[in-house]
Amino acid sequence: MQIEFPLVNELQLGNRLNDAIEHDRRGEFALLLSMLSTDARDMCQFQLDKELNVDEKLYKAFELPQKQQLVCDLSEQQAVNHANDFHISGASQFHLKQALHPEALVTRGKYEDEMQIVLANCDELTKLKHQQKAPDISDLNQIHFLDQLATQRKISETLANQLYAVA
Repeated sequence: MQIEFPLVNELQLGNRLNDAIEHDRRGEFALLLSMLSTDARDMCQFQLDKELNVDEKLYKAFELPQKQQLVCDLSEQQAVNHANDFHISGASQFHLKQALHPEALVTRGKYEDEMQIVLANCDELTKLKHQQKAPDISDLNQIHFLDQLATQRKISETLANQLYAVA
C-alpha cells in the first residue's frame, strides 16, 4: 500500500489522535504516532516561522521594533502625528508614542514634490493620463456624429437654463 503524502506533524492528523484517545483505540493511536516523522525539527512548533526571511526571524528573536519608516505616502496610508501628544502630555508621552508608532521623517503624496506641483496645474484628463487611467474613447466613437451634436446641444441648453435660473 502506497501513501499519497507522508505524515510530518500532528497538525495533519486533525482530531484523529484525540478521537483515538477518547474512544480507547490504542492500536489506532499507536499507528498514527508511528506514522509521524521522528525528526523533532518537523514538529509543528518549529514550523511557525518558515515563511519569514532571515531578517524577520532576527527581528522576532531579539524582539526588535521594525525599521522606522522614512517616507509616508499619504495616498496609501494616514500619516502619524504625535505633536498633539507632546503639547498635551509632554516629552515623555511623545517619546513613548514615538517608540510604539514612529513618525515618518518625510510626509508626501504619491509623487515627488516637483511632479505634484506640475499635476496640480494640469486638467483632470491629463492627471488621469499620467496615472494611466484615461477613459476609453472607443465608446464615444461608436455614437453617430449627428447624435453627438444633438447630445451636446441638449447639454448646452441645460447649462444655459441653469445659468439663467441662477442669475
